[in-house]
Amino acid sequence: MKVIIVGGVAGGASAAARLRRLDEHAEIILLERGAYVSYANCGLPYYIGGVIAEKSALTVQTTESLRERLKLDVRTRHEAVAVYPDKKLVEIRDLDSAATYTESYDKLILSPGAEAVRPAFPGADDARVFTLRTIPDTYRIADYIKKHAPKRALVVGAGFIGLEMAENLVRAGLQVTVAELSNHAIAALDADMAADVHLYLRQQGVGLQLENGVQSIEPSAGGLHVVLNRGSLEVDMVLLSIGVRPESALANAAGLEVTARGTVVVDAHMRTSNADIYAVGDVVQIVQPITGQPGYTPLAGPANKQGRIAADNIAGLRRVYRGTQGTAIMKLFDMAVGATGLNEAAAQSAGLDYDKVYLMPASHAGYYPGAEPLSMKVLFEKGAGRILGAQLLGYKGVDKRLDVLATAICAGMTADDLTELELAYAPPFSSAKDPVNMAGYLIQELLEGDVQQFHWQQVAGLLQEGFTLVDVRTPEEYARNHIEGAVNIPLDDLRGRLDALDKSKPQYIYCQSGQRSYLAGRILAGSGFTVSHLAGGYQLYASAALGVPTPFIRGKQSKA
Repeated sequence: MKVIIVGGVAGGASAAARLRRLDEHAEIILLERGAYVSYANCGLPYYIGGVIAEKSALTVQTTESLRERLKLDVRTRHEAVAVYPDKKLVEIRDLDSAATYTESYDKLILSPGAEAVRPAFPGADDARVFTLRTIPDTYRIADYIKKHAPKRALVVGAGFIGLEMAENLVRAGLQVTVAELSNHAIAALDADMAADVHLYLRQQGVGLQLENGVQSIEPSAGGLHVVLNRGSLEVDMVLLSIGVRPESALANAAGLEVTARGTVVVDAHMRTSNADIYAVGDVVQIVQPITGQPGYTPLAGPANKQGRIAADNIAGLRRVYRGTQGTAIMKLFDMAVGATGLNEAAAQSAGLDYDKVYLMPASHAGYYPGAEPLSMKVLFEKGAGRILGAQLLGYKGVDKRLDVLATAICAGMTADDLTELELAYAPPFSSAKDPVNMAGYLIQELLEGDVQQFHWQQVAGLLQEGFTLVDVRTPEEYARNHIEGAVNIPLDDLRGRLDALDKSKPQYIYCQSGQRSYLAGRILAGSGFTVSHLAGGYQLYASAALGVPTPFIRGKQSKA
């Protein structure tokens, strides 16, 4: 059997390695138009910031190691320029000699990936305007910083890569501004969870311009003059990080089914509309397993899995790819930001009847030194309580809870299931009731009607309607900050001051994070009141509604 694989890195290299392990005698040709066939593209920002010091650390496998260890015919600087499915031929150009030739195949795997979007505004092609997608991109940026010592940088786009680059440009000594066309950073998050990311970025000295895109870039005496939708900036370099588009021209020209967005349509076996051609990685359309709807989620983990599954099917093993859930995490200075499954926009688009809970637990037992705050949002489907999505921020323990919740979503688990999870506990690592368990308890009580909640977006309307909010924090906390118009009845005084509340009206209560207002709500409900508490407490309200930093937000961190 002869298999040609177009493109290396995550999907193609994974497919090649797996296929060799399954078939020692297959002829496997791996074509890569670049000079690097297998590299850690997720690590590229950290080389620019000096966290990864050696170039060799970015290379996962070399051409030589793949040839020697796996007996692969690896051809770097060779580009597939056409596919002829009826003849089962690939036309290939040697980019060094410009010669073209053809190779036949029995099976073909397309893994060309995606290219960074470079918009057509004036100045986008200036040599000081960069994108980051490949190792050569990384070297160009690092060499420019080393040779020209720029002082000011603009990052266009506040997604995961854009913000990772913002951090690493700060580490490289630059003053950084991020411009984002949307109203919040990190599209996987909802705006209320992104609010703390905005505050934290600004605390680290990063300028953040939201709902403000680039119109043009012009050379200036001091570097580059960037004209935004609102205002302008003088910078020395620009990094474009506004997304990627699938490189599907080859597949489209070959007559394979391609969507209007440019993604290649594949079945669960990673097979295209041609039975002998497979496609994997950032070029393919995926299925969102929670909703069953098609989508596009270019991530390294799914690309590796898809490459393996394509190889399995070519080798005769019946494997299926169940879809891309969209689990992602990033390091942002000292903060970790992660998401999995659906956010509110995706749940609404899918027409799901959902609700959400917010938690602000500690990363481990509060009495053990070093506990750090977490901020969690968990979406669930009303009725059975199926977990739909989660978003987490914090300084410790984010990855652990994110992975548990990602697994729960993959398994179709409910809030009841979360309460029953037996997770590792010792004071340095967690609490006897892990934050994941606590999310399950909160959802459970909402579904069973034991607790009612209202959300930060409803506060202004409630006050306009004449309702009084009750702040159950301490007098000292209330004096520092509170919702305008709220009255203070501390939790510990509540039982003795019930006569101050009108039992004929619903009571809307809040505390700092939601824990004390939950207890206050149980007291009031047990005394015959109708009560609802503010989800996420004052902490969420302050960041999402007021843009005010809370104790959750740290000041500027060390570059070390």
